[in-house]
Amino acid sequence: MSTKDLSEDDVADLRLLGFVALADPVRDSAAPAAERLREAGVRTVMITGDHPATGEAVSEEITGRNGDTKVLTGARIEELEDEELDRELADVDVIARCSPAQKVRIIQAYQRGGRVVAMTGDGANDAPAIRLAEVGIALGQRGTAAARAAADLVVTDDRLETIVAALVEGRAMWASVREALGILLGGNLGEIAFTVLGSVVTGRSPLTARQLLLMNLLTDLAPALAIALSRPDGESVPELLREGPSASLGNALRRDITTRAVTTTLGASTAWTLARLTGRRRRASTIALVSLIGTQLGQTLAVGGRDRTVLAAGLGSAALLAILVQTPGVSRFFGCTPLGPVGWGIALGSAGAATVGGLLIGPRVFEHSPELA
Repeated sequence: MSTKDLSEDDVADLRLLGFVALADPVRDSAAPAAERLREAGVRTVMITGDHPATGEAVSEEITGRNGDTKVLTGARIEELEDEELDRELADVDVIARCSPAQKVRIIQAYQRGGRVVAMTGDGANDAPAIRLAEVGIALGQRGTAAARAAADLVVTDDRLETIVAALVEGRAMWASVREALGILLGGNLGEIAFTVLGSVVTGRSPLTARQLLLMNLLTDLAPALAIALSRPDGESVPELLREGPSASLGNALRRDITTRAVTTTLGASTAWTLARLTGRRRRASTIALVSLIGTQLGQTLAVGGRDRTVLAAGLGSAALLAILVQTPGVSRFFGCTPLGPVGWGIALGSAGAATVGGLLIGPRVFEHSPELA
């Protein structure tokens, strides 16, 4: 029997047996994922077509905040001019009963305030706002074709944790860029400073042109490339979430460059000075070269040694250096001489001491930087 065949007589004398309640519970993983986003400096605002009370209840369940959730409705948005809307959105947590046109106004308002906006959604009515946002994210498992076509990124499992994981990957890229630049710029500045200091003291460069080329080959090529391509470490996710363009390439980059340059200069200068007091010029030059390379490789391993690729690149470069120095014909080609236990002790001791010193004093140099807070 269809509903069209029903009459009032068919539904007379009915007795209530009970109610059927439908619930769409919040996923257990939603609250931790939202907390991760807050740790990363990402402000989340819920936009829903549901009743304001429903949106408020869901928001409080996710955030754990009770009673201080600010809700804005689509009807109220219609009453506001753009400047008034900008002020209202400054501390809004939930926007309810929102139409597609109002979602576009919301995105534009946040953009006027200088924010980088990411919009998620799965319906055709979300497509205009997804397209307008700097990062449009479609939830692809249940999403419409319009939402997927408008998006820059499609999350196939509809999980907020996947968005957090993508954010971690992006922040890790900035950390890798900073570390790679620190290796290249900081190491080269240290090399220049050591070369200039040696030239001022003796009237000639402590290292030959071939030694300088060998040094750049072993310190700048494989180790820097490995650092730049290293995958994020799961244990360092809280630190990675605080990365980003301004944080990674501001004071943090200057700190890394300065620390590496000073450490490299001190390690090489100490080894070269001790070697000049205990042996010939060629031997002193070789010890300085080993210490210079060893100091930079030590700092590289200290930064990314937990990554297997970085570890392999650093140890491989160190092994190649030892082979080149200890092989008589090849060593002479690079202006070096094979070293004995004392020479290796001076070089590695100076490099190790400088690396440890850099690790101890480096993080404290800019620890009060507001850009890193």
